[in-house]
Amino acid sequence: MALQTQTIAEPARQIPVAYDADVVVVGAGPGGFAAALQAARMGARVVLVERFDMPGGVHTSGLQGSAGPGVGGIHTELMQRFAAQGYIYTATQDTLSDWAGNPLSHYERYLKPDASFTRQSFNPEGAGSVMATMLQEAGVTALYGTSFVDTIVDKGSGNDTIKAIVVENASGRQAITGRIFIEGSGTAQLAAAAGVPFVSGGGGQPASAQWDGINRPIPGGLLWIMSGIEFPRVAAHQKSANDPMLSKLIAEASAAGDLPPGLYRPRMGGKNIYGHIYIGHPTIDMSPMQTDGSFILWQNVPYEWALRMDESADDDARAKRELRAFIDAEVTFLKKYVPGFEKAVLNNVGRFVGVRDGRHPIGEHVFCLADVLAGRRFTDAVTKPISRAFHWDEHRKHDIEVSYRSFLPKQINNLLLTGASLSFTYDTIFMVMRNFPWCTQTGEIAGYAAARCIEKKILPKELEWREPYIF
Repeated sequence: MALQTQTIAEPARQIPVAYDADVVVVGAGPGGFAAALQAARMGARVVLVERFDMPGGVHTSGLQGSAGPGVGGIHTELMQRFAAQGYIYTATQDTLSDWAGNPLSHYERYLKPDASFTRQSFNPEGAGSVMATMLQEAGVTALYGTSFVDTIVDKGSGNDTIKAIVVENASGRQAITGRIFIEGSGTAQLAAAAGVPFVSGGGGQPASAQWDGINRPIPGGLLWIMSGIEFPRVAAHQKSANDPMLSKLIAEASAAGDLPPGLYRPRMGGKNIYGHIYIGHPTIDMSPMQTDGSFILWQNVPYEWALRMDESADDDARAKRELRAFIDAEVTFLKKYVPGFEKAVLNNVGRFVGVRDGRHPIGEHVFCLADVLAGRRFTDAVTKPISRAFHWDEHRKHDIEVSYRSFLPKQINNLLLTGASLSFTYDTIFMVMRNFPWCTQTGEIAGYAAARCIEKKILPKELEWREPYIF
């Protein structure tokens, strides 16, 4: 049982400084990867710390593998190199009939039946190897299997300075010193440890979820891959049995005691923001992946659990433990009850439960819905206007600009933010501004800013940003 009130004194000790760098990046997800790569290519000495065995974060270690047209810069280079290695898989209406408009589809369920579509994914393991090679080619010192532990901060007057980070790996506990640090953890772990103020995940609640007053974050999820699925037979059952969501098979398995309580649940009602999204697992949720007959599936944290995996070790452990049990039960159900899954095999389970709504650091500017609705423009815009459709108005696109100040956290003067840890409100970052292309772009921008600061011998908050970055 976890003990919340007891403490123990850790003996004072000297931590060896294992590395010194111009730029230190914590986390090798799309943002951290691109930041390290860009800064190194501009001549900075870069150390990158990553807890898993490869770069890419949720898209490799987490199995997401979301491919698509390049948006320029490092993201386009990545897509080209993945394609050259044969790691990109494309599904279309010609190769996967009965997929468009299918309620089992994670992405294409809202299309009209038989509508044309293109769904691309990349092989997570292969992509991770490509990304590791790119970092090595650029001269980045990438430390895999290395966990971030803490920061050592020199106190200032309102703007403190990170002197070093503390990490643990096979060599034990070590320190890494640097001039500029970049937040690439995806959950603002570095920023929080350094003392940056932040808002925990969570937002508006649907009426049906307000019975206990808990402000729940958007639930995270664990991804997994099955191969050997004969989807034409699945679709044939959906049609012949009039069972589009496999509800009849789920009911049959439940009655036989072959499904644990909570694996499948009704979708929540309500029109409040995000309340009805990712509430758990209403039904099978899948997308074509890697090769014909292979699909990635989602297993989401039940919404009512209100888990905060980015802030609580107990929550993180519970999510991993119970979602893996759900996956085991779902695999058994699919193979026993669903036509087309009899010969399917479980290939891979993500190395971690993805956090969709973690800490939101407070920066010198907090990008919010008011910026979107007012069409605000900034003299320090990091890119040219970006066209985005937001969840609450999917039929209309807004041209938005993001201020460089959203990369600059309060209270720390030598830290740059990236990706899902930018200074954004939860309702702007989720679904719209946390995807693979954007996170890669923000990392490239942060790496560029860091290298410029090293060159000029200034801090990130002293850098005058006057022209959009060109991808």
